[in-house]
Amino acid sequence: MILISFDIDGTLEMGDPPGVLTLDLVRKTQGHGILIGSCSDRPISTQRNMWEQAQIPVDFAVSKHQLPDVKERFEADIYYHIGDREDLDRQYALAAGFEFLWPDEAVSEPWLSRDGFAPQS
Repeated sequence: MILISFDIDGTLEMGDPPGVLTLDLVRKTQGHGILIGSCSDRPISTQRNMWEQAQIPVDFAVSKHQLPDVKERFEADIYYHIGDREDLDRQYALAAGFEFLWPDEAVSEPWLSRDGFAPQS
């Protein structure tokens, strides 16, 4: 099992500023059976509304400091956080035991090529 946490602003196309990761990439990722959600500075209710408007049901929506809670709540073989800020996203991800990806690294969907990962059809 893989879990991916997405930052919003500067990471996803609907962020402010917009990022390079599209909602289609998020949908495709979720379609492979990967747990997905957001971890942002935005209020949790705002995050949930954003996902609802995009018609993407997420497994979680949390604040940055809650990444350790996500890891406790969901069992996965690997945890990723994708974000655009060194001082927040990367530091919080690494402190919580997540692997960190920059948005431009995530565009290639490296989680699909991990050893032992067999995408669901």
